[in-house]
Amino acid sequence: MIVAFLSLIVCELVGEFVRGAFNLPVPGPVMGMFLLAAVLAFRKDGPDAPAIPDALGQTAETLIGHMGLLFVPAGVGIIAETGLLRQEWLPIAVGLIGSTVLSLAVTGLVMHWTAPRGKVRSPAVPAAQPALAGHSVAT
Repeated sequence: MIVAFLSLIVCELVGEFVRGAFNLPVPGPVMGMFLLAAVLAFRKDGPDAPAIPDALGQTAETLIGHMGLLFVPAGVGIIAETGLLRQEWLPIAVGLIGSTVLSLAVTGLVMHWTAPRGKVRSPAVPAAQPALAGHSVAT
């Protein structure tokens, strides 16, 4: 688990280095996680070497399980800035609603452009399905 955690930290540091070297507007940890996702996506999945190592999967699950703790500072910041929020509620609300609508529209357009063309057929359903094992069919 320590090696997996260190690999996550190394990916974060590499992402920070890439961000600084190319002066990108994306945070370094985000770049690092994209790099980690790319490496894991191109790994060969085999019986003795899975694409995602077990230790890395367990470490990620543990961190995700405790992710709620990461929102505590944001919540404290919101409470601390209540006065500013009362003064600037309209631009904040417009920004939140506008960004939500924009992200939904962009997601829909990307899905439309990347979806396979032609009819999408549903899986064939047999006319008569056999009874489940261990269950009798009442007639």
